[in-house]
Amino acid sequence: MGKKRLTMRRKESIYGYIFVLPWIIGFLAFTAGPLVFSFAASFTNYNITSQMDFIGGENYKGLFTEDSLFWTSLWNTLYFVLFSVPLTTIGAIFLSALLNQDMPGIRFFRTLYYLPAVLSGVGVYMLWMQLLDPGTGMVNLVLSWFGIDGPNWLFDPNWTKPSLIFMKLWSVGGAMLLYLASMQGVSKNLYEAAEIDGANTWRKFFHITIPMITPVIFFDVVTSLIGGFQIFQEAYVMSNNGEGGPANSLLFYNLYMWKQAFTNFNMGYAMAMSWILFVIVFILTIFNLKLAPRWVHYEGEEK
Repeated sequence: MGKKRLTMRRKESIYGYIFVLPWIIGFLAFTAGPLVFSFAASFTNYNITSQMDFIGGENYKGLFTEDSLFWTSLWNTLYFVLFSVPLTTIGAIFLSALLNQDMPGIRFFRTLYYLPAVLSGVGVYMLWMQLLDPGTGMVNLVLSWFGIDGPNWLFDPNWTKPSLIFMKLWSVGGAMLLYLASMQGVSKNLYEAAEIDGANTWRKFFHITIPMITPVIFFDVVTSLIGGFQIFQEAYVMSNNGEGGPANSLLFYNLYMWKQAFTNFNMGYAMAMSWILFVIVFILTIFNLKLAPRWVHYEGEEK
């Protein structure tokens, strides 16, 4: 009986491995393999056309000591992340709170605010290039109605990154939907108890709603942080096919890495940049995970 059971377990294990084998092969071929290759190639002068020669840490040394555009691209990306992540998070929470109301026509407004999140990326960027045109754009036209002389937006180095952040705020519908779902999952008994204690709308929002949706806030902040460091498509389309905008003000990290890889064919150099970005994002993610227990509240957990 024992041998028969052991044989059945072995068969089940074999069948299990057979079922997961396609995933294992895909992971090794398309994820683990390229990761190992990119790490090894970051220590070479690999440029596709010539033989790979080991040069040690020269790529990393050149990035930190000789390449001013590396620091420019890193600063541009940090600027975008530092402003876009908090603003889009606050904007999504505020919008979801407004749409978390029981009133006629609220579904129409929920759909309306969610639509930008499902529109095609390049089409949206082309649209915003028209809207932000300093001469004929709708944004400056509306500002002129209030006597405000609108900036040159994508043509002024001081306004290029705020332009992209402004555009990012327009498409917070995806995060808004997450916050709206989490708000509707908050127990109404908590609000009723707060009303009995005399809490007004603001107190209920800050002392019940916000603490109860902190797991979603945490998820949104972490994913937005990772996505912010990977900004590429917006800058590529809105800076004349990857030119980096005026005075390299839109030369974000991923865009500069792409130019090194596919314009200058410095593949080893670009792979070194990719690993530096990985380390930065990894450290920030670990920091957020360590900090999370201090402010993220999970319903039912014991403190």
